[in-house]
Amino acid sequence: MNFFALQKQARRASRRMVVLFLLAVVAIIVAVDAIVVFFGYGKLPPAQGGGLDYQFLGMISLGLLVLIGLASLQRTLSLRAGGSAVAHSMGATPVNPDTTNPAWRRLRNIIEEVAIASGVPVPDVYVMEHELGINAFAAGYSPADAAICVTQGSLDKLTRDELQGVIAHEFSHILNGDMRLNIRLIGLLFGILAIGIVGRSIMYSGAYSRSRRGGNGAAIIGLALLLVGYIGFFFGRLIQASVARSRESLADASAVQFTRQNAGIAGALKKIAALSESSLLQAQNTDQVAHMLFGEGMAGFAMFATHPPLLQRIKALQPEFDPEELKAIAKAWSEPVPATHADAPQASLAGFAPALAGVQSGAATATPASGGAAAPGTRTRVSAEHVTQQVASATPDHFQLAQTLRKRLPQALTSAASDTQMVPWLLLAMAVARTGDARTVQTQLIAQMLNAPAARKVNNFVGQLEKLDLQLRLPLATLAIATVRRLPRSRQEKLMERINTIMHVDGEVNMEEYCLSRMVQVQVLDALKPPAAAKHGHKRLRQCQRETRDLFALVAHYGNDNEDCAQQAFAAACAEAMPDISLAYAVPDDWQQALDNALAQLDRLPPESKERIVRGLSCAIRFDGQVTVSEGELLRVVCAALHCPLPPFVRIATAQA
Repeated sequence: MNFFALQKQARRASRRMVVLFLLAVVAIIVAVDAIVVFFGYGKLPPAQGGGLDYQFLGMISLGLLVLIGLASLQRTLSLRAGGSAVAHSMGATPVNPDTTNPAWRRLRNIIEEVAIASGVPVPDVYVMEHELGINAFAAGYSPADAAICVTQGSLDKLTRDELQGVIAHEFSHILNGDMRLNIRLIGLLFGILAIGIVGRSIMYSGAYSRSRRGGNGAAIIGLALLLVGYIGFFFGRLIQASVARSRESLADASAVQFTRQNAGIAGALKKIAALSESSLLQAQNTDQVAHMLFGEGMAGFAMFATHPPLLQRIKALQPEFDPEELKAIAKAWSEPVPATHADAPQASLAGFAPALAGVQSGAATATPASGGAAAPGTRTRVSAEHVTQQVASATPDHFQLAQTLRKRLPQALTSAASDTQMVPWLLLAMAVARTGDARTVQTQLIAQMLNAPAARKVNNFVGQLEKLDLQLRLPLATLAIATVRRLPRSRQEKLMERINTIMHVDGEVNMEEYCLSRMVQVQVLDALKPPAAAKHGHKRLRQCQRETRDLFALVAHYGNDNEDCAQQAFAAACAEAMPDISLAYAVPDDWQQALDNALAQLDRLPPESKERIVRGLSCAIRFDGQVTVSEGELLRVVCAALHCPLPPFVRIATAQA
């Protein structure tokens, strides 16, 4: 499943959603105008011919457009904080990185591992504590401001493998561009439902004043508008169903691709089908997020269903599925037995595990991955095609590697990464060069900008990071960025200002250290301004020739020992990305400023152009036929800056291009 193709599909779905929204608005305006004419308010006096008063009806239509537009805008602005705003609107409780609740700890463990494996920041984690059904959703504008929210029923009833399948399903929405589409849909739906809300208010106010001021007319008009509001409801649910169904099927398939086993997600779906709580939610505003949920959040007509039928989803995952299994699952859960360790694959977390008498719904573990962490200096063969296929497409090898990397992180550093007081000093330390003159200048600058105790903490972390394996720095940054998002906005902005200052001091800054700092900067800035994050532009690749040249030249220069090889690597990259344009090899003098500008401009390209850039980058890096760990991490960071998340490299061999 190609990330760039899925991004294009999401953009097409967004355009289809807008068309359906406009059709719904037209239907509502026509219906309201018809009501106005029916009550005689939209006709000219007999002296003027008695025909329709188009000017008056035009004013009514314009007023409706303004009402719907303002309602949509207001709802959209209320969600400008991103995924956390949606989670809070559902009454969910945040799960902090330092939680000691075993159910919440298991959930965070899974989400952190999937994030590291996928090459994206750790989403905010929420639990709907009062929801007993099995359900979940991912919300946000981009991976940097994403939130994953699960119900208490999911924690209580799902095994680790099943919960991992559900989380992998939600991560596919994060990676495939569905979240931005979904959060926009919330705003649009609120706009077309606004007429019904206004009609209800008019009807109630008319009924209240009827006895004193003759409010019969107002009450009747209000009732009519309320009925028109149901037109908005009808179209709104159809839009939800149209947008969501195909994306949900795709997310199921992506979850299987990631976990390399279908028992986990299929087991979760079977429990939804078998248990009385199902996936239904009790929250009042469930209808606004119905299209984002893992399972159906509300009962209703099939034509309004936002997901394919449960049995159809299970059959797609397990063609051999026998519906009789559901009876066994329901019976097993009527008499649950104590579980083993809370994080064991077969454990459900409410202190119980299902006794399934041979029917192991989702308890099977994933096929062991063959890949592993590559040691520093290890070289692996990769092709441009392989790299582009890997973007946002984690596999069980990546998941196993993420577990390994997470366990190898020193406890002192992981504790600091989850501590809101310590994480700014840790990230400042990660922006400091490991060696060279730049490090001296940077440490002196830190001593000037911070008080003495804070400067000592930063220097202490600098010393610890010196000993840290290069491949562990990005996972550590991933965990730290999740904590930075919990800081007040003023502290986040101050931290970004300091990191930027440290990055651009005079001195020779290592490319990999610059890029790591740049990735932290990009992801925190995305979280600060969610609506603007990962917003694909319409800039053409031909308009970015200078930026493309600078990026390819710098990467080729960094990855080769001599300029002759660098020039050949540069030529290979250009031939892959821009075969019809001739670019001259030239390494910019102020490479930091050139790279800043290149990444900012290239991030405004559409998905299909970004794919060509990534293919060119991979050609430049693997020109000598091999990729070192440091080169692979450089490629991952540049891809992160372009909002094309690349999973960590594993020790695998692929065919050369």
